[in-house]
Amino acid sequence: MVCLHCAHDTQVINSRLQKRSNSVWRRRKCLNCQAVFTTIEVAQYHSSWLVSSGTARGALKPFSRDTLLLSIHASLQHRPNAVEDAAALTETIIDKLRPNAHEGLIKNTDIATLVLATLNNFDAVAAVHYRAFHKQ
Repeated sequence: MVCLHCAHDTQVINSRLQKRSNSVWRRRKCLNCQAVFTTIEVAQYHSSWLVSSGTARGALKPFSRDTLLLSIHASLQHRPNAVEDAAALTETIIDKLRPNAHEGLIKNTDIATLVLATLNNFDAVAAVHYRAFHKQ
């Protein structure tokens, strides 16, 4: 990686696996200007996972974390911390989806079922709202 300040090469001086978020935290130091900064490496699910619609035509589309986040947020709008809650629940759901992504393919009904179960445990009102707009 190149330095954010001078665009020269950097060296990793500390690295830690973040198990909960399936990411890698790295502290980097520029070999030229000696600036120190942090990077976080995360998987790009939109290029790794495909979602099947379950229709007869079997349409596939890339997984979108943003679409998942927005659908959860819409169900949590009655909560005072809807954005933070939706972000945390999205990460939880993605963690739970990982074992279900057989060869990178996930059914949209599996996503909806998992979101509904997670919302039921978190907020029953949000689960009812989600169920009204998403089929399982």
